[in-house]
Amino acid sequence: MASLLQAIVDPKRNWFARQHMKAVSTRLRKYGLRYDDLYDPYYDVDIKEALNRLPKEVVDARHARLKRAIDLSMKHEYLPEDLQAMQTPFRSYLQEMLTFVGKKIQTWVGCWLLSYIISDAFGLCCTGTPFLDRVP
Repeated sequence: MASLLQAIVDPKRNWFARQHMKAVSTRLRKYGLRYDDLYDPYYDVDIKEALNRLPKEVVDARHARLKRAIDLSMKHEYLPEDLQAMQTPFRSYLQEMLTFVGKKIQTWVGCWLLSYIISDAFGLCCTGTPFLDRVP
């Protein structure tokens, strides 16, 4: 099932996926954006944490691209053709950090859950006080 899904969304194997990727690439080039710029840090905590862990120069470049895209959109203009040709819309700068942060958070949640289960098994809350002290 997973291989079928990968075959459907893989642009190298599926003509429709290739056409979609080409259309998205063209649209991003017109505004000078990268695909990773479209992630919203207010929507997902993992993205916010990944952006906080990136170097300042990378985040500043992201903000500059977003500001330029908003400016071009408000003016109903596109980047000049020579600048569009230099854009790299699918060059990722956020994916590696997102996977790292996802693993970190998953590990942290697992450790927290395990400690919570163990503390309840022994009748202790997370602060070490007996379970009966927590009951009102």
